[in-house]
Formats: sequence, C-alpha cells, structure tokens
Amino acid sequence: MENSKKVVIIGGVAAGASAAARLRRLDENARIVIFERGKYVSYANCGLPYHIGGVIEDREDLIVTKPEKFLAWFNIEVRLSSEVVAIDRKNKTVLVKSGAEEYMENYDTLVIATGARAFSPKTEGDDNPKIRRLWTMSDMDGILSELEGGASKVVIVGGGFIGLETAENLRRRGVEITLVQRSGHVLPVIDEEMAGPLADELRLMGVKVIFGRVVKKYEDANDGIITVLDDGQRIFSNIVISSTGVKPNSKLAIDSGIECSADGFIKVDSHMRTSDENIFAAGDVVEVDEPIFGNKTHIPLAGPANKQGRIVADNIAGMKSAYKGTYGASVVKVGKLAAASVGMTEKRLKAAGKKFRKIYTHPSSSASYYPGAENMDIKLIFSDDGEIYGAQIIGQKGVDKRIDSIAQAMFNGLKADELGQLELSYAPPFSSAKDPVNYLGFVASNVLSGKSTPVYADDIPSGAVILDVREPSEVAAGKIPNSINIPLGQLRKRLSELDKSKLIVASCRVGLRGYLAERILKQNGFNAANLSGGYLTWKALNSK
Repeated sequence: MENSKKVVIIGGVAAGASAAARLRRLDENARIVIFERGKYVSYANCGLPYHIGGVIEDREDLIVTKPEKFLAWFNIEVRLSSEVVAIDRKNKTVLVKSGAEEYMENYDTLVIATGARAFSPKTEGDDNPKIRRLWTMSDMDGILSELEGGASKVVIVGGGFIGLETAENLRRRGVEITLVQRSGHVLPVIDEEMAGPLADELRLMGVKVIFGRVVKKYEDANDGIITVLDDGQRIFSNIVISSTGVKPNSKLAIDSGIECSADGFIKVDSHMRTSDENIFAAGDVVEVDEPIFGNKTHIPLAGPANKQGRIVADNIAGMKSAYKGTYGASVVKVGKLAAASVGMTEKRLKAAGKKFRKIYTHPSSSASYYPGAENMDIKLIFSDDGEIYGAQIIGQKGVDKRIDSIAQAMFNGLKADELGQLELSYAPPFSSAKDPVNYLGFVASNVLSGKSTPVYADDIPSGAVILDVREPSEVAAGKIPNSINIPLGQLRKRLSELDKSKLIVASCRVGLRGYLAERILKQNGFNAANLSGGYLTWKALNSK
C-alpha cells in the first residue's frame, strides 16, 4: 500500500461519488479520499423537491451512500465539512479548511467534481434571508423549516426544472404559489408553442403564473418579503425560492490556472482530463462536446455527471474511456403531464443561424382503442439531409420512452426518416403497431422525399387557401379563420370548387387527414401542402 497512488476527489455528490466507487472497483490498492464541503455525500439532489412535497417521505431515502458505507464497502475515506480552498499544482497538494483548521493534503491524481451552484442575477435586496434556493440538502432543510414554521405563501422565480418541480410539490402541501418567469413560457429546453400545456397544468394545480416579467427588487416585510416586478407588481410571500439558473463552482480551477471557458466551465478532453495532466474534472463544473454541430456546451444533469465520473475513474485506472458529448436528454413531471426534450430547440437553431425542418404530430400513447390512451404532442427538428437536431414531447403517458428512443437514434447517427425503421415493442396497452417514434419517421420520410410539403401554423403563406378536411361537427367546435371546409370523404368529388392557381394548405385535427388530402390534391394537379400538426398545433400557437 505504501506505493499505491493517492487519488483526491473534490466533491462527493454525483460525479465525485461515481468516480470514487468505480475507481475502487478497478483498483483495490489506490488510496481514495473524498473532500465534501457540505454535511452530506452521495445524495439524490434531484429528489429534493419530492421530499418537500412528501412524495418521498423519509429524508434518509435521499442519501444514497453514507460515509460509513463508503469506508466499509469501498475502503474510501470521506471527509465531510471539509472545503478545498486552493490547489497547488506544482507541489500536487490541496489546502483544506475544516472548521477552524487548515491543512495540506497531497495527491497523485486530483479529480475536481465541485458541481454548480444556484445563481440569480444581482438584484436589490437579494441578501434577504427569506430568499432561498433549492440545490443541496441544507437548502431543502431550510425551506422545510420555513414551511413548518408557518410559511404558506411562496414566490418562485424561474420556471426551469427546479422551479416547476418545486411549484408542484409545494402545492401538494397546500402552499400558495406565484411563479415568475422572465420569458414567455416555462421550461427553456422546449419551444414556446410546445410549452403551453405546462402553463395550463400549473394553473389547474392552483399556481399563479406570471410571464414576461423580471424581479426589480426585494423589500423586507413583516413575516415575509415583497417581490417587486419590473412592471410595478408587488407580491407578498413568506419566502422566495430563486431558481433562475446555475453557475459552475470552478473558482478552484481558475485560481490554480487550469484552463476554463469564458463562462467559467472547466475545459476537458474526451477523457475528462483538464489542461493539467494530473487533474481530471467531471459533472456540472465542466464544459463538454455538443455533438450535433461540434460546439461546446454545459448541461447540469445527473445522468451525464454520473457517466463522466465513471469515465474519469476508467482513465485514472489506465482504461482509455472517452465521453462522446451530451445531447441533453431530459424529462420533467408537471402535474399529470411529462415534458421531455433532447438536442436543439428551434429557438437555439434560429439564434445560431441554422437552417432546419420541423414536423408536429399528436399520436396516442397506446393503441387508440385501448382504455386510458392519451395524446402526446411531439415536435421533431431535422436538417435537409435528415440529421436529427432535436425533439420535444408533452403528454401524460409514454413520453420518457419516446424521447429516449429518439435520443438513442441521435447518439447512433440515425436520420429522421430512419426512425420509421426502429424496432420497438408493441402491445395495445403500451403502444400502437406504428409507434409514435416510427410514425415520426414516416412523416419525416414524406417531407424529405418531397411527397409532403409542410406548412407551419406560425408561417402560413399569404394568399394560401386553408382547406379544413375535418367533419362539420369538428369544425363547429373551432376552426382556423377564413378556412373553407370540405370533408376528406367528399374531396375527390368537390375538387372543382378549388382554385389550382393558389396554394392549398390542407388541415385536419392532427395532420393525418391533411396529408391524405395533400396527396389527393397534388396528384390532381394542385399546388398543395399540409399544415403540420393540424388544428391542434395551430390552436396551441394562437390560444394566448
């Protein structure tokens, strides 16, 4: 053991704990020490909102591996409440602060897994102790203490993953919630037209949602705090939970001269090695490859962090494992809905000046005749040659399964039309014979081959004739203004009523009958297109 290498790991949650446990399985003789500045190691911070809401009743269930278990099972030393405050790369030591004590610890190999921290833009009055964040076990304990002390009104600033999960779980406790979101929709990893059902679901849960507003300042108040918005609204609450974003905990790396990006994320190679050959980094603190366009990105998700920790351990042990980048597959629960995404959004593609195609579908989660089937809203974005850029899904059932299928297709380089060739399990309670992912591939194939020309609800060409091919009873319940109605079953007999000199945009409820009408029209000499996603997508874009 005297000649065994010493590996020091800074940070003991997702990436750090994963690296430590994997390394021990590969190298029984290495001396492994984890320094964690907090009071807990290897805990499920993704589960914090669900303990607040009582879904996860036992707080101990959030702790995956305690220090005693690390020692007994893995012979790994964990030092809690021990903050590494400096790295001396030349002498291969770290300076550790534990309470009033400071000491040096040497290393042969160092792993930086310091993660990220909740971040809010500087705002007047933001030093108020009534402003909380939800990122660590201690954060959760502080919020629970406020609730148990009588807090019944909460303002949540930010509608991302944490904001949405916290809002839902606080409503489970009967807390009055106001959610303030800077942009026009919640959940920035999906596009605005897809996010509408999430806002509706929040309102059904009793959450007041305020869009397009930012916090101007906070004011102290008796038994609480007043959030003042930029339009002058003043909202009283007992506490505020700020969830507007995260910043990397990379000061250690920056101060020691390790190369970092302009926004502070540690740069690593595919083996998770930093600019110092003796130092690795993993998790929310690092910058990784974005495989679609070969750019760099940072995605603070537990899945990538754990995988990166494992790859760090492989390389320390002499295995040449490589991380292939992150597509950012994610899913979040909002009431009875699930929202999932992978890859690029339309908004990001436009900002980057990229050309793309998109399609919308609204398939059933299972066979439509099977009891309990629920519709999903799906958006697929791809290039002119079929490369999949991203996908977004909203629905009650089967959402995670479908986004995972698309994510794996992206990872393996499949084109959009090849989604139709995937072999996916089928039985009526779980899917239809043409799974929604297969169906996306069929629609994409039609678009890429020119058999179908999609038109989008937010960009219907001027002068086009919108032909609604639904039944009159459906049209009576809602229609696109100035559209004309010829039911699909009557279309062939009534073609003479249409003008061949104009673009005819066929529309139905979800797009299938519109496509059938488009094919009839095109083969009879008309300039025709299909409204992608049909009336449901148009309604989502025009229901504000």
